[in-house]
Amino acid sequence: MGKGFYISKVVAVTCVVVAISAVATIIALSVVYSQEKSKNEVTAPSTTSPNTATPSTQPPSTTPSTPKEPWQRYRLPDSLAPISYNVTLWPRLEPNANDSYIFSGKSKVVFKCVKETDLILIHSNKLNLTTFKGHHATLTGLDGATAPTVKITWLEVPTQYLVVQLKSPLQAGSMYELFTDFVGELADDLGGFYRSEYIEDGVKKVVATTQMQPTDARKAFPCFDEPAMKAYLLLHQLHTFVYPVNITMHGLNLTQTRFEPTEIMSTYLLAFVVCEFTYIASKPEADVLVRIWARRKAIEEGQGDYALEKTGPILAFFEKYYNSSYPLKKSDQIALPDFSAGAMENWGLITYRETALLYNPGVSSNGDKEWVATVISHELAHMWFGNLVTTRWWNDLWLNEGFATYVSYLGANKAEPTWNMKDLIVLNEIFGVMAVDALASSHPLSSKEEDILKPEHISELFDSITYSKGAAVLRMLSEFITESVFSKGLHTYLEEFKYNNTVYTDLWKHLQMAVDKAGISLPGPVEVIMNRWILQMGFPVVTIDTKTGSITQKHFLLDPDSVVDRPSPFNYEWYVPITWIKTGVEKEQYWLVAKEATNKNMTLGVDEWLVANIDMRGFYRVNYDSDNWERLLTKLGSKHTDIPVINRAQIIDDAFNLARAKTVNTTLALRTTKFLHKEVEYMPWQTARRNLDYFYLMFDRSEVYGPMQAYIKKQVTPLFNYFKDLTVNWTKIPENHTDQYNQVNAISLACSTGVEGCNNLTTGWFKEWMENKANNTISPNLKSTVYCSAIAAGGEKEWDFAWSMYKNATIASEADKLMYALSCTKQPWLLNRYLKYCLDPKKIRKQDATFTIVYIASNPIGQPLAWDFIRSNWNHIFNDYGGGSFSFGRLIDGVTKRFSTEFEYKQLLQFKEDNAGNFGSGTASLEQALERTKANMNWVAMNEKQVLEWFTNEASSPV
Repeated sequence: MGKGFYISKVVAVTCVVVAISAVATIIALSVVYSQEKSKNEVTAPSTTSPNTATPSTQPPSTTPSTPKEPWQRYRLPDSLAPISYNVTLWPRLEPNANDSYIFSGKSKVVFKCVKETDLILIHSNKLNLTTFKGHHATLTGLDGATAPTVKITWLEVPTQYLVVQLKSPLQAGSMYELFTDFVGELADDLGGFYRSEYIEDGVKKVVATTQMQPTDARKAFPCFDEPAMKAYLLLHQLHTFVYPVNITMHGLNLTQTRFEPTEIMSTYLLAFVVCEFTYIASKPEADVLVRIWARRKAIEEGQGDYALEKTGPILAFFEKYYNSSYPLKKSDQIALPDFSAGAMENWGLITYRETALLYNPGVSSNGDKEWVATVISHELAHMWFGNLVTTRWWNDLWLNEGFATYVSYLGANKAEPTWNMKDLIVLNEIFGVMAVDALASSHPLSSKEEDILKPEHISELFDSITYSKGAAVLRMLSEFITESVFSKGLHTYLEEFKYNNTVYTDLWKHLQMAVDKAGISLPGPVEVIMNRWILQMGFPVVTIDTKTGSITQKHFLLDPDSVVDRPSPFNYEWYVPITWIKTGVEKEQYWLVAKEATNKNMTLGVDEWLVANIDMRGFYRVNYDSDNWERLLTKLGSKHTDIPVINRAQIIDDAFNLARAKTVNTTLALRTTKFLHKEVEYMPWQTARRNLDYFYLMFDRSEVYGPMQAYIKKQVTPLFNYFKDLTVNWTKIPENHTDQYNQVNAISLACSTGVEGCNNLTTGWFKEWMENKANNTISPNLKSTVYCSAIAAGGEKEWDFAWSMYKNATIASEADKLMYALSCTKQPWLLNRYLKYCLDPKKIRKQDATFTIVYIASNPIGQPLAWDFIRSNWNHIFNDYGGGSFSFGRLIDGVTKRFSTEFEYKQLLQFKEDNAGNFGSGTASLEQALERTKANMNWVAMNEKQVLEWFTNEASSPV
């Protein structure tokens, strides 16, 4: 960004800045929030007689299914274009007489009339606008233009507009300024301009902060709240901290902090925070000023040091990767006590959950450290891809978020080169999202603009398809055109469209230019290849017959009997880049561009074996003829390390999912786990564990459970002993990053299956902590497992101790571990009490309520309790506890994963009927839950007998 940033001594942080010195005097509103709310809650006039309606007497209006009037449509017309905003906000960090927290503000928006019109539509939501001579806004002409007289104004609640009708039209090419004066609630709903609270030294502290994405800037001030409506932003903040006073208002000494102007930007990328935080900063000689902001004690304890250490190298990596300088002069990053998302890429002021930015080496685990590195990398990637260049509308959200998710692993790999982050994307993103995308109720990555209109439609897009599948297909693209060519295409794309908006085809064009320049041969243009991956949902299973070289592709569905009613423009065929290893030798890439093909190079001789999709570079599953499956199982049993570690994990994941899809026998999938007794690598173990978790979900209430436990105990015992030796009887931490993860698998699986000595180990550690709570010696990596194991084995005493430690935790990652572990108890009454705590923000923060309920539901004892709780409290959750606080999709998904009976399916249908229209961003998840339940019912009926028999035989057979 061309303009420099600065911040006064006032501890208020913002990415919005001003250079204008003359600011209008700000007059505080003299009425309390409730009075303003009562006076200004008005809706649209009757469309039959707009001339006679007045703001205070207008009848309610509804938005019809087929909008006729512009203010009944959810998209702004193209008649006006914002140029700049000059906004002053005054958040009150003390409650008023009605125990409400409010903020007041004034805004001047300068806009250009692009097409002649007598109507101004500007977004405004939950703002109570002061009226001036009966109108909610005043209009001024600029540069010699004459402003038309305002005829009528009203707030159109369904579409969240301030509507200004004029007596004569605005003139095309002329500039105007719209002034508004408003009051809003500084609520604790985690959206827009909101309130966060924390306790420091026994005193409650209040923070005024923001989360604008996707459609909540309109809750902070009236604005043209669409990504393509970019404008310059100028911000002034009023506050009452003890700093040099420059304004006195209503007897209050206030400080006005003036920020420099932004470059042109989208409203959803705006952020500002008023707080009493402190910070640490990069060295003065650094090209970019980096500051990490947090609660004073967190900074004093060094919790921001790791983030500060890694931000610079990650920024430098992206500058080189994009071949483009960081657009701003500073990068503020702030950890907030209450925040709905993991983090938000606001331009120049990135906001985070505390767990995503703060790290304490003595308390936080290696997983916490990895999370901080990848989230920082994700958000910094957005500074170019999303902020400098922004997609035109939310239907292309996948491009922003999928891209940032993919390259976050590249940035984190640069920051921590020994972690193998480029491999972990397969485990963390790709395997998981394949299970979602294999449902008939999945959706394409890219939607039509006209299909994504309402705020709830937009919010629904923030799912694993957008993030994880988006990352997977872009990684696949980068692999087959090479990473260097991919980054060259990104460079020219960013250069052409900086400070502007794009659609996804603009990226394809620039990548095609880079491909052509490099002379790379592809089976078609980049756009033709990639459209098949983003414009139709799902992915293929590629079946290879190694006897004939025949290769086929088919849309992969977890439930092959499900009905796919979503049409595909490509008949569910893909351009599939096939890579393969033949008896240990990597072969040249082959493109499958039709349903069937033949490649004789894939035929095998005696004792040869073949693994396709090397390192899961492509977003597809692989099935083989039975002979090759047997050869792979033999190789795993004899010398498993001949197969690359990612592909060992892939074989397990493909086999289990193919079995669920009735493509291979379930016992074949189970046989892919038999080599694990000699496997010590994390990725195969973690993949097996996740897939066996499905068996637990389906069978932990049946007679299969006992033999299954016995088999897993047999397989994990050598791993438990391996780590016992590696860590010198649990006294050292493994050096390797993924070994630290696999040590957790070894202990948690060993304890849950009854491996001798494991539960004594974990309960002993926990007991030592209970006896000396000031000295927790449990390894940070093992805390979640130890806490959960000990609480599951204990009772009220252990639970109450953990609850006390949770409430007093000053480090967010430690609180998260305890929050999870509290759900592990086997006492139903404790779980019910914990569920009730979830709707009390004084006990469980709103940002954590969804996760806590899902944790409880993952406990087989807690699942029916959580389901009853959700159903009985749905109206409260949806209407009073929703907004940015709850992720309805995650909630529905987490509470229904175990469903596998006709009774549960009927309950789910009844839940849908009882709450019709009240699922918001969880609507798609509800449909997926119904589909998944039906598939689970069929799978259990078909497999229970053979699974019981297999586990029984294998549990008693020698290793």
